[in-house]
Amino acid sequence: MRPKEPRDSGQHDLLRSRLDQILDTGHALAKLARTIDWDFLSQKPGAV
Repeated sequence: MRPKEPRDSGQHDLLRSRLDQILDTGHALAKLARTIDWDFLSQKPGAV
């Protein structure tokens, strides 16, 4: 017998908020994070 597939009830988990609802996307650090080319940096040797 297969497990039941999860159904989306349209309600969000009360204990988990979406990150974009928690963070101020207009904050300077959030804007900076959007401008950085993270893929380029991850390909550099020694990058984390």
